[in-house]
Amino acid sequence: MEPVVLGGKLVSGLIGPLVRKLFVQDGPGAGLVDRPVRLSALVSFRGEKRTLGEKEVHRLAERIVAQAVESPGEPPFPADEHAAVADALARRLLALGDLEMDDVQAVRLGAAELARQLRHRSGLVNPEPLSADARHFLDSATEWACLHILEFFTRRSSFVARTLVEQSRAQAELIAKVDELIARTPRPDARDAAFERRYLPYLADRHDHITIYGIDLRDSPDRWPLEVAYLSLEATTEDERPSGLEPHAHPPATPGRLPAEAALAGASRVLLRGDAGSGKTTLVQWLAVTAARAAGRIPYVLPLRTLIRTGPLPAPDGFLAAVGCPLTPPQGWAERVLATGRGLILVDGLDEIPAADRHRTRDWLRSLLAAYPGNAVLLTSRPTAVRPDWLAEEGFRELTLAPMRRTEVATFVHRWHEAARAPEYEQPLLDSLRTKRDLARLATNPLMCGLICALHRERRGYLPTGRKELYDAALTMLLARRDRERGMDTELGEEAQLELLQRLAYALVLSGRTEMDLDTAEGIVERCLPAIASAPGDAATVLRALLLRSGLLRQPAESVVHFVHRTFQDYLGARYAVEEGHLEVLVSHADDTQWEDVIRMAVAHARPRERASVLRQLLARDTPRLTLLALACLEHATALDPGVRAEAEERAGTLIPPRTTEDAKALAEAGPLVLELLPGPEDLTAEEAHAVTVTASLLGEEEPEGALTVLRRFRDHPDLDVRRQLVGTWSRFDADVYATEVLDHLDRTDLILTCESAEQRAALARMRPWQRLYFRGEHLTEDIIATVPDPEAVLALTLSANPYPMDLGALTRFRSLRALSVFGCPEARGVARLAELPLVQFDCAGIPDPTGLRALRSLTRLAVSQPLPGTDLRLTLPVDAPLEFLHLGERSVDNTGLRGLEHWTDLRTLSLGLLTTELTADDWSRVAELPGLVRLHLEWSPRWSLRLVPELPGIRSLRVSSAFGAEGLSVLASRLPGLRSVSVVTHLDFTLSHVEALFPHARVTLVQG
Repeated sequence: MEPVVLGGKLVSGLIGPLVRKLFVQDGPGAGLVDRPVRLSALVSFRGEKRTLGEKEVHRLAERIVAQAVESPGEPPFPADEHAAVADALARRLLALGDLEMDDVQAVRLGAAELARQLRHRSGLVNPEPLSADARHFLDSATEWACLHILEFFTRRSSFVARTLVEQSRAQAELIAKVDELIARTPRPDARDAAFERRYLPYLADRHDHITIYGIDLRDSPDRWPLEVAYLSLEATTEDERPSGLEPHAHPPATPGRLPAEAALAGASRVLLRGDAGSGKTTLVQWLAVTAARAAGRIPYVLPLRTLIRTGPLPAPDGFLAAVGCPLTPPQGWAERVLATGRGLILVDGLDEIPAADRHRTRDWLRSLLAAYPGNAVLLTSRPTAVRPDWLAEEGFRELTLAPMRRTEVATFVHRWHEAARAPEYEQPLLDSLRTKRDLARLATNPLMCGLICALHRERRGYLPTGRKELYDAALTMLLARRDRERGMDTELGEEAQLELLQRLAYALVLSGRTEMDLDTAEGIVERCLPAIASAPGDAATVLRALLLRSGLLRQPAESVVHFVHRTFQDYLGARYAVEEGHLEVLVSHADDTQWEDVIRMAVAHARPRERASVLRQLLARDTPRLTLLALACLEHATALDPGVRAEAEERAGTLIPPRTTEDAKALAEAGPLVLELLPGPEDLTAEEAHAVTVTASLLGEEEPEGALTVLRRFRDHPDLDVRRQLVGTWSRFDADVYATEVLDHLDRTDLILTCESAEQRAALARMRPWQRLYFRGEHLTEDIIATVPDPEAVLALTLSANPYPMDLGALTRFRSLRALSVFGCPEARGVARLAELPLVQFDCAGIPDPTGLRALRSLTRLAVSQPLPGTDLRLTLPVDAPLEFLHLGERSVDNTGLRGLEHWTDLRTLSLGLLTTELTADDWSRVAELPGLVRLHLEWSPRWSLRLVPELPGIRSLRVSSAFGAEGLSVLASRLPGLRSVSVVTHLDFTLSHVEALFPHARVTLVQG
């Protein structure tokens, strides 16, 4: 029985008097004496002047038990235990006199704890144990009594006063402890605050720029505003880091990826790894600048290469002096900052110090973190400088900077040109990055992107001829100048590093691989060492130096080595092949597309006579791809035999530009190399422009960026076929990017935009309105409506292959809709509700209930390719509609024939499709009754009985499929004497003269079906 339930059985009037009898009457005042007044002095059954004896307490306990038992309901315990329960309750109440606490302390305990204390003090009350029900009742009664006891205490006149006194004492003790804590805890004083107001702006200004080391630029500054040019990159944990050599091909962002600047958000200690030029130092600068401007944490930027040169690693008070800060802080300021956990310690460049000093650095960090916990710490390093989990015991989380995505490259290029105030060079560079694959592979980190941007601007919008100069500049920067200009010693010279790297690269090229075992790499280095006088040690030591400092090699796994960019592997491999005279080996692999870039780079390295030999061998193969490869090599051939150059250009001129769709398809088979060579749209005919867009479209899935760049050039082209090709290839590209770059710029006249996915719907919603839309596949009706921000702009709408339930009545929001087609939508209902729209054309095939067509009275064009119910067309088709065009397709006249067709006297065109029911003489007589019919469209059907066709002198235009054959066409010619135009869709060996002979008075057109 719970205390509350028991309280329902016991009258408060019984408990209240009992509690008052248990305690002596109090006097005025707070009851303050030298010692606290214990409960033993308050109870009335102890001391010299008792007012209540133990017998009286037993009788009161008996009354409580009796009252509970006699109340309505089931008895709480067996009757033979009444005396034992009452005796136990009395002993618990008497235990009040044994508690060493006062009334204030008792109230603070609460009823449940006070009851527990009484149970403990009272001990065993019976030699015979109580039943479970009796014990439960006893515990409940005790707690209920304690509730009233505490209520009694709070009403005593001295209780409030004593409580206030206790609170005053507690507050005094708290104040004293706080004062002591303040005395022991350093706190910023006015001098600290004043210094921070100077230090933070200084730090933000000092690091608010990006510097490119290792390249000479006459007309370009080497420093850019950080806040303008900074690009947010992504960091991943070690097991989520992208693998492989194609940086742009790594998978989309996963939940484990996060913006690099948020690296410290989820962990106060981070070891951030990244390849050369990946943006580690720039990230450190960004974190320092943003923290300084936010005035939250106090940042310390500590480049290890600087700290190591000054001797022992500094204590906090030496941080600023060690990095050359001219400001002098107040004595002990840095310690006070770190002691209160306000510091942001940014330690940059673990890889830039000798290996022996890295262990010293770890010890320094350990001491610093032990002395000043609670501060945020970021340590940066190249991937191979230290082993994984090097700082795991100190609670460091390891992250790795990911290569830049294509969208990030585009953003970087935009911001760089904005900072350089050179917007005119931005778009040409982006186009080059998209069409030139080796250049795109190079631009995967801020360092290389910045180099490419700077060189492109330096040369007034042109990258170095053949791009060899770009690679040479990149290699010089990475292998020597960058470290030297940052004040770092290099163990291996540039030429020594090149010699080693190009041998490793050529070995990978020959094997057709992009990775090699560490042991294999060491073997190659070991064989090369005798030729290198400046080698700093054995093969393993030299290879580790290359991995750590070259910026070109990396170790993605413990026993694997590869180049950070495939471009560098191809370039260096080609360089070694030329030096060793292995050009014949390269040409022998020319049919393999993996060797394309190696061959092009070999032409760049080769001497003029060697170049001519390579190109002649490529042209001698006489295949479109190798001819185009020879043309692409001309870009890299500064000096070349004029005859060889002319032959390559002439041969390629027969392929580019393509003239027909068939030429375009054949050209696309040569692969993505073609994209760099496609011209236009200037100086191209409409047919050539269309063929170029076909080629680029076919390569869209294989090389989307390059193909998009080509197609983007044609977005303002006026030709309808070109614009239709641009619209029709949307599905091969990223929906949003293609919509932004191409579709939203097109002249929409006579174009229909097809939408097949949720991504395309989202992109469509952000574009300018389209008048003609085609939704194919699974789309909910409400999604279609939500996709179109301006539904009144839509004039024509097609829905097809949609298995979802569709309420066609919801389409009434398209108030201007004039043409609607519904094909293969078995759950599309509500056709009759479309009568609210100004529809003039409706096409349907596969809708569940076509009877709603009768309500569409405004139609002038109707096409039906499904069974119609009833025995007469007038039972289903809209009899009040002024139809001028009617198409009856497969199975549409199985039940009705053409009965009732004569009702639509305004018909000008009748189209009969692949009918499955034979038309009778009566059916054809209905056709003859149409006074205004001038056009007849017929698709061949095995059910045709052309001998039954009557003479129809009013027909002026005929369109048929060639499956009718010469005999069938001859019959039609005899039945349609008034023909002036004949169009034949042919799959057979028809010639124009054959058909013209059958229709001597008509203009004949052959259409290849």
